[in-house]
Formats: sequence, structure tokens, C-alpha cells
Amino acid sequence: MPSSIAYGFPSDPHPITRKRTMPVPPPDGEYVCHGVTWTTGDPRLLLAPLPDGPLIYAEIMNQRLGFQVMSTGRWCTGRYRFADTVRVEALACPHRARATQSGQCAACADQDDFRFAHQVHQGGHAPDALRRYMAQPHWLYMATFADGTTKVGTAAEPRKRSRLDEQGALWATYLFKSPDGRSVRHLEDTLASRLRVPQTVRAAAKLQALADLADLSTAHTAHQQTIARAADVLDAPTVMEAWAPPAEGERLRTAGGTRVLYPHDLREGEHSFTPVSFLGSQVLALLEQGDDIGYLLDLGKLKGCRIILGPFTSPNTAVQASLF
Repeated sequence: MPSSIAYGFPSDPHPITRKRTMPVPPPDGEYVCHGVTWTTGDPRLLLAPLPDGPLIYAEIMNQRLGFQVMSTGRWCTGRYRFADTVRVEALACPHRARATQSGQCAACADQDDFRFAHQVHQGGHAPDALRRYMAQPHWLYMATFADGTTKVGTAAEPRKRSRLDEQGALWATYLFKSPDGRSVRHLEDTLASRLRVPQTVRAAAKLQALADLADLSTAHTAHQQTIARAADVLDAPTVMEAWAPPAEGERLRTAGGTRVLYPHDLREGEHSFTPVSFLGSQVLALLEQGDDIGYLLDLGKLKGCRIILGPFTSPNTAVQASLF
């Protein structure tokens, strides 16, 4: 039996090829939020119902999202299980327990073999299932964000598309296809060291860069220059395959218009808005239909929060458009 429910989008190992149905919002109720996922081919809020039940991949693009955060602290966001030799799937915490480390409870962390993936190329522990997973082809990529910052990263073959979609970049390029996950991580470390580029970029920096975005040319030039330098460093033929950004991010990738940072902490209180554009977990949202002002927020902040979906409203958010 499937371990998750895809509201409005049939479960499919290759969902991008499926014809989309009309979106169905998740039912009102209480959940542990696992954050935003792109594994279905579009941005979804991944929700673990309380007190139990399979994960829900909830469509929220252009849907009114109202919720109340129920309590402080973080709750376990489950673990990943190897579904076969080439894929992993998310599982909810069976006990909906408090998180104690890395966003997990101790029981889920102990069962999560995928947590060793980032150290396996350095001789770290590798369970049999992880070794089989790492034996498949992997991609090396570089992604550039709105402020021109470029990071290097890797993606397994089944995650080639969704891994880039969830980054929240403006531009990205696949540089190299490696026969396995160990060797590609050595290449990732080499580029990070030689080019002095990061392997992670903070979500807060991505969001602020989108708020400050006035001209796309600076970030585009930075991306082209960095991938050219990377090609010189790599001692192997490069593919230089451009990532095609998803349509859901078009409004956020367009400079201009009035956009401001959402002024309230998503991890407490009540909120209500309509997401109209997504880059990774970064969202451009409208508080009311027809608003001239779009609010920027990071739905990734809800990861590990206990929330109730329902007819809630955001605190008063008064912005004088004349100031912009």
C-alpha cells in the first residue's frame, strides 16, 4: 500500500509526465508540517495528520492557506526509507514525537539509513541499502540565487529534477553525470574548495535576495562565469545541461512589482494568504485577491511545526504602497 496521499495529483514515480487534475485543498485539521516538497513535480506542503495516518502531499499553489501554529518547539518530521534500490520515500513519525536531533526523534533518527549519505564518500558508515542507492548515477550541478551567490550540489538520477526545483535558484546547470554517488561527492568537494563556493545557502539569504531583486542580469552573469570556471577545474567532459525552471516560479523570477517581506513569524499565531509563485520553499503570496503588494515568505519555516488548517487570518499587515 502507498505510504502517502497526493491530494489532487495521482501518485506516480514519474509525476511530471502525468496530466494534472484540479487541485484539492487538504482537509482542515491538525498536522505536523514536514515543509515544502517538489517530488510530485510541483510545490506541495507535506503534512503528517494527527494523531496518525499517511503523509499528505497538499496542493497549495493559488489556494487559500489558513493555519494556526499550535505550540512552540519542533516536532519530528519522520525519516526516509529506501523504497527500492534507486529511490527513497518520506515516512511520517509513527508517534508524532518531539524532535530531539536533526528535526527527528531518537527512534526515527536511529532507523534513518539515508542520514549517512553525506559522509559515505569520506569512508563513513554505509548500510547495504545506502550502498545500493549510491551505486546509481548522480548529477553534479551549480545553482545561482537572486543575489548572485552560486552553490555546488549533487542529485541522484531519480531526483535530478526535483532536487533543483526545491533549491529556489534563478539559474542552474548540470555540469557532469557521474556513475555513482561517491565519486560525484568528491567532485562536489573539489569545486567547493577550488572555486570557493558554498554547498549550502541559508533560506533567509535566499528570501532577502528575492526581496532586493531589481535586475536579473547580475545573477545571470555570475552563473555563467562560475560554470565556466567549474568546467576548467573538472578533469572530465562536462554536459552543461541547463535546468528548466518550473512555471510556478515565474513571478518570483521576474524583477519589478511591489514585493515586501511578510512581517510576521510563521512559527507562531494565525496566518492566511494565497501562494501565487514558488521558488523552492520561497513564496510570493497575496493576503487578499487583487492586492498590488506581494509578500515574500519562506514556508520552510513551518517544518517541524504543529499546525491546524482552517479559516484563520493573518495579523494586521499594513503597508503603504506609496513608500515603494
